[in-house]
Amino acid sequence: MSDRYEYVPHRLLRRRVRDIASGVEGELMAVVNENVSDAAVEYWMELAYIRDASGREFTTAVANVEPAC
Repeated sequence: MSDRYEYVPHRLLRRRVRDIASGVEGELMAVVNENVSDAAVEYWMELAYIRDASGREFTTAVANVEPAC
C-alpha cells in the first residue's frame, strides 16, 4: 500500500480522554492507522492523537486511551 496513513473512526473522537501510559488528559483529535516503519517492510499501527491543555498534540497507542473522568 502506498499511503502512509489512513484515518480510523473511534467512539471517543472530540471527547476528553486520558492516556493511561502517561496519565495526561486531553481531547482525542484523531485515530490514524499509520505506517511507522522506516524499513522496506511495512509496519502499521493505530495511533491516537491527543491534544493536551497546552495545545500540543502527542501520540499514544489506541489501547492506552480511556475516557477521562
